Amino acid sequence: MLRPRLWSPPHDAAATQRLPVLTAELQNRLEQIVSQHQHVKFASSLAVEDMVITDVIVRAQLPVEVFTLNTGALNSETCQLLDAAGQHWGIQIVEYRPDEAAVDAYVAAHGKLAFYDSVALRRECCHIRKIEPLNRALSDADAWITGQRREQSSTRTELALVEQDQTHAMAKYNPLADWLETDVWAYAEVKQLPVNALYMQGYPSIGCEPCTRPVKVGEDIRAGRWWWESHDSKECGLHK
Repeated sequence: MLRPRLWSPPHDAAATQRLPVLTAELQNRLEQIVSQHQHVKFASSLAVEDMVITDVIVRAQLPVEVFTLNTGALNSETCQLLDAAGQHWGIQIVEYRPDEAAVDAYVAAHGKLAFYDSVALRRECCHIRKIEPLNRALSDADAWITGQRREQSSTRTELALVEQDQTHAMAKYNPLADWLETDVWAYAEVKQLPVNALYMQGYPSIGCEPCTRPVKVGEDIRAGRWWWESHDSKECGLHK
């Protein structure tokens, strides 16, 4: 039986040609963000987009704290990348973890794999492992940055470069909103950035291990996230 062809990182010579302008624009956007706030934080999921932003932050020596949400359910490849990224840039990527008592209570009440049973239970798990740690991470910030892009999913097509985060009462910035997937990968290749090994195994979008799988060529790049749910529910609640 023939195995289906899996997604692989795209390569586009035209994207490489665009990089100087795109990179200068990205640095300018980040510098403007820093100039307008006292304590800016960057929420890195360790995706390739976040590697791009981290690289510009470090190269420009911008006073932005880089943090990640270690959900306790990540693939080993993602955990290895966290260490590799810190070493690559010589920085500490601050980890925020879920409350262990809350995780234990969820498992006791619903079961270890309850997130497969309903959208509500999956979102409750996401709240415990992602939302609550994010709230703690942003408690002392006055603005935050994400690596979201419009091209990533149908729920992000109208993504703005600047949003007002009503939940945390602060500005939220998406400086890669208008970048294409080919632009991101061109930057990562040219700058030789550390990236998740799962990308080379057909994973274009990477979350928690039990909620992520590879996708076939031609499928939506978010098809491997919460694949058992309908197309319009595929957000964890971090980005409303």
